[in-house]
Amino acid sequence: MPNTLAKAARNLILGGTLLAQAGCSSYLTGAGPSTGDIEAQSQSATPGVPRYEIVDIDSRTVDVLRKRRSASFLARFGDYRPSVEPTIGVGDTVSVTIWEAGAGGLFSAPLSSDRFSTGSKSSTIPDQVVGRDGSISVPYAGRVRVVGRTPKQVQAELEQALTGKAIEPQTLVNVPKSVSNSVTVTGEVVNGARVPLSVRGDRVMDVIATAGGVRAPVNETFIQLTRGRETARVAMSRVSTDASENIYMRPNDVLTVVRDPQTFIAYGATGRNAEIPFDADGISLAQALAKAGGLSDGRSDPSGVFVFRFEPESVARAVAPGTTIAGPGRMTPVVYRLNLRDPGSLFLSQAFRIESRDVLYVSNAPINDTRKVMEVVGLVTGPALAGLTAYSLIER
Repeated sequence: MPNTLAKAARNLILGGTLLAQAGCSSYLTGAGPSTGDIEAQSQSATPGVPRYEIVDIDSRTVDVLRKRRSASFLARFGDYRPSVEPTIGVGDTVSVTIWEAGAGGLFSAPLSSDRFSTGSKSSTIPDQVVGRDGSISVPYAGRVRVVGRTPKQVQAELEQALTGKAIEPQTLVNVPKSVSNSVTVTGEVVNGARVPLSVRGDRVMDVIATAGGVRAPVNETFIQLTRGRETARVAMSRVSTDASENIYMRPNDVLTVVRDPQTFIAYGATGRNAEIPFDADGISLAQALAKAGGLSDGRSDPSGVFVFRFEPESVARAVAPGTTIAGPGRMTPVVYRLNLRDPGSLFLSQAFRIESRDVLYVSNAPINDTRKVMEVVGLVTGPALAGLTAYSLIER
């Protein structure tokens, strides 16, 4: 009888071990892929066509990424400088004042009975909005085209048109409200408005200041400039620190201030698995690891620190010259790998910049998988061993 029970117990232990080994793969999947899995599964079902590119973080990779070109107002639009005097456009409000050399003319008051007073010699025409035909009406001058002309040019034309009708006319043309020479500012600003451009010219930061400034932290704010059919988006921190990016604004530009918190996702054998904000203008891989709580003792594989990122074609071909999946008009999945067992990698981690929406993943150490298998075996065979021990004690 004891031998029969012992054999049954041994069979139970052996069966539990085999069952645990058979089910350990499904049990371990919750921990995420191992370093070997990431390397082995980079190839797709099609031979020679990888699913993603694996790039080691070394000095060459860091140098290539440091030279990557980011969005730029200067590169996209140039540094347009406005004319000395803006021209009048449709929708602008125009004011015209006319003076005559003597009293009793078309636009001056008649002589007063008081011999010391000659009466007013000027007349102001009520403000007019420039119509779609690009003209305004001036008595005795008719419809005068003003669109595309400066106030001085309109003054000269009016004086010529009134010559012979008024007494040595002199005119003054003013634009109290300009719609055509303005910029639309919207988004995360204190006062979204249509901001008129001054004669001296206004830059991006000037227009934002006129709109009351931004409401979001600078490191979370992006400026989007739309000019015609072209649109570019640049971090406000760059515009405020790089004078070349603080370009002059053009009439009818649309400036949108967007709040976009910069975050990365920490996952795997780190002290903290979460979506973590930068809380700064930019952070390095070393800073990202620190924000994620560092590598978890006993679980992490220091040689398996990965950064998952989608890169444009130009960057993908630069970091992985032999890539076969990079193509125009699409983003390429790239996995950057860092081996923290190498002391020199600590310097590289400080130079490698984290981009917003990156996934920082630290794989489990191989020994950790073995430990988990033993835990499963223990869960299955533990009761059998306890029962066998109890039976042996009773037999004694």
